[in-house]
Parts: sequence; C-alpha cells; structure tokens
Amino acid sequence: MLARVFDLLTPQAAVQAVEQSFALTLDGMVYPYPSYVNRVYGLRTDNGEELVAKFYRPGRWSWEALEDEHQFLADCARSEIPVVAPLSDSDGDTLHEVAVEGSDAEESFAFALFPKKGGRNFDAETDDQWFRLGAVIGRCHLTGRARSAEHRLTCCPALSMSYLDELLSEAVVHPDCRAELEDLCRAVLPAVAPLFDEPTYQRVHGDCHRGNILDRPGDGLLLIDFDDMMNAPAVQDLWLLLPDHAFNCRRELTMLLDGYEQFVPFERHTLCLIEPLRFMRIVYFLVWRARQRHDFWFQSVHPDWGTKAFWTTEIEDLRAQADAIAAEGLL
Repeated sequence: MLARVFDLLTPQAAVQAVEQSFALTLDGMVYPYPSYVNRVYGLRTDNGEELVAKFYRPGRWSWEALEDEHQFLADCARSEIPVVAPLSDSDGDTLHEVAVEGSDAEESFAFALFPKKGGRNFDAETDDQWFRLGAVIGRCHLTGRARSAEHRLTCCPALSMSYLDELLSEAVVHPDCRAELEDLCRAVLPAVAPLFDEPTYQRVHGDCHRGNILDRPGDGLLLIDFDDMMNAPAVQDLWLLLPDHAFNCRRELTMLLDGYEQFVPFERHTLCLIEPLRFMRIVYFLVWRARQRHDFWFQSVHPDWGTKAFWTTEIEDLRAQADAIAAEGLL
C-alpha cells in the first residue's frame, strides 16, 4: 500500500536528501509537521535559516502535475502575489527526487524545499477584511488565467463520479450503506453536470479555505498550500471561504466579490455552482481519506473511519446537501 510505503521515508533520509540536492548544511534538528497527505519537515541550516521540506505522497501526483503546481507558484511570485514559492537549486530546479531503500524494494519520493513563513490565521469579520480577502484571490486568479495546467485535475461532476466508482471498487463503503451512497451520487451528480458546461475553467488554488490563508503583520495576507491546485471555475476558490451556505452569507459574499473584481471580472452566473461544489467536496474527501486509510498516523487520528456509523453520517451529510441543491431548483 502506498501509505505504508511512505513510512519508509525517515527524517534522517529527508535531511540527507535536502543537503545533497541543495548543497546545504543542516543543523540536524527535524520538526515533523502534522500532515498525513505528504511528509513535511521543518529544518534549519547551520546558520539559522528556517526551511520547510515537503515530500509528496508517492502515486498521488505525477511529476508533471507537481511541475504545474510549482509553475503556478512561480507565476504568482513573479506577479508579487503573496505565496510561498519553492526554492531553486543551483541549476534552477525546484522539484527533486530521492530514492529510499526498503526491506523489499526501493521507493522514490518527489520533494521540494520552501522558506518558512509564519503568520496567524485570518478570519475575516468586517467588510474591509472580506474585501481584502476577495482582492488577494482576484490577483491570484488573474495570474491563474495566464497559463494552463494540463496535468492537473479538472473540477467537474465527471471527476466526482470517478471518485464514486473508486470508492465502490475499493470496497471501502460498508455493505449496508453502499446502495444508498451510490443511488444518491448517481442522482445528484449527472443532474448538476450541465451547469459546469459553460463556466470558464482556469488555474485555481483548489483548497482555498481559511486555514490556507495567513495574516502576516506588516506584510498582509499570504496564500499557502497549493497542493490541490486544479482547473476549475473561479467560484471554487470563493465558496470555501464563506462561513455558511451562500444564501446565509450575502453580505460576506458581496464584499468578497467586490474585492475580487478590483482585479478580474467574475462570472456571476457561476454562483449557482456553490451548492453542487459543496456536494462534490464531500465525495472528494471520502476518496481522499480512503486512499490514506492504511497510514498509521491516519488510523490513529481517525480510528472510526470506514465503520457503519461513519458511512451513515457521511450519507446524511450528502443527503442534506442534496436537499440544499434541490432548494435552489437545481435538481
């Protein structure tokens, strides 16, 4: 299992890989970050410079898809958009690979090195804060439109249907819940699919919730963690910021869009995608976690994942979201 193979990567192997690839001398201290998707380590050079090394989960993204992420970050950095771009080695490369010997075979891990950037969580409350938030996303999207990411996923109901097929084929759904999950998804996803035919698709952050936005005193807002960047309608990076369903957040959404449109026009008709996107995100998280179910850290944090009670709750959430979609006349 890929999750178990990932456990071959020790902190010592990570330190050695970074030192060799970037011609650095580290002080030997390693600070693991609480990430079970990738392996992320805080490091420090012998002269005190703090760095973060991200080792990407094997099999999750192709090398080309990781290059798309780095290209987007480089484009944003050149446009002076506040992101944390990966560092280059002496040849200008930002993406590297290390091979680690296991008891049965060798496994390769792609990795990148970033400067450490601190900050505090940013929870917009005032109109001005929502405006600022919209403005930084608008700047990011203006750059996102300038280039394609052909090796990245495209956010659409067809992708969610493929996730459903994966869940069913992997036999991770409790037998008592399988039919209900399948029926619900096959009723909702094809019904909303036509809504996704007209919007403009572009590079977006993809996981733009408030936990991925930091406030740095004196510097402003900072967008972090582009690991899930994708091709999607722009609204994908806006709805996740809202504290509730869009119909309960009209003031926040208005200010968010006002800030956004200082830099790039927004397709207002795509607001109808918000509730379908929320349904699709639930499906995405189910398959995302299913792929990590063999990871020791994941099992320790989510011991009840995959039980009948777990699937019953998830189906209830999907059903409630289907009702929200129907309430907007989309089903």
